[in-house]
Amino acid sequence: MTVLTGEVQREQPGKRAAAARDIWHRRSTRTYVITPVRAVLKEMAPGAERCMYCGDNQGTDIDHHEPLARNPLRTFDWLNHLLACSHCNSHHKRDRYPVDEHGLPLLIDPSAEDPFEHLMLSLSAGEYVPLTGKGGRSIEVFGLNRPILARGRVQAYQVVVMCLRLWPDAAAGKGAYHPESLIGIIREQPCADVCQAMLRQVGLPGAAVIFKDIPEVAEMLRDERVRGELLI
Repeated sequence: MTVLTGEVQREQPGKRAAAARDIWHRRSTRTYVITPVRAVLKEMAPGAERCMYCGDNQGTDIDHHEPLARNPLRTFDWLNHLLACSHCNSHHKRDRYPVDEHGLPLLIDPSAEDPFEHLMLSLSAGEYVPLTGKGGRSIEVFGLNRPILARGRVQAYQVVVMCLRLWPDAAAGKGAYHPESLIGIIREQPCADVCQAMLRQVGLPGAAVIFKDIPEVAEMLRDERVRGELLI
């Protein structure tokens, strides 16, 4: 990847984007860069190789977070590669990369920033609420509040609640499930951001209100063993 970046850099600035695109589509690049990079990104992805934007679909594409057309020198930058589903990559994110008046990005970079500093997930509605301007633009560009995603997050929330309610009996050797099975169900389902949001929000000052209808689940979310298994 360093060698290919050097190849792009040797081009005249006005020709770098076209050269980077050509190099990216080479057969040798697919063999020695794209395929192994995608394999590593899949290992890092939550659940069953989920898209790093929507968390719902399987990630199939390598998205350049900062688009190739904007910064061709980051075409082969490891930290600029994110696993995305074809829908998010082609229909939502595309080449959009808004910046402010100083040229600073207005999108959350998940390789360098904690999204939960910019976004709050409404567990009951399955929709994200922006905490910052960057959070708001990220919701817009990534399409994070698409109705189908909101429905999926509500369903994921119900699955996590169900599994955590079963956890005490499973840990005591009772019931139909083993603790490992319940952890596996939570980890492998789509919308892993829901469980992560629950683990974060249970520590907030307003946790008693957020989890007022399921205090026993809040207690499980504070259990160190459970947190150790689930917190990313």
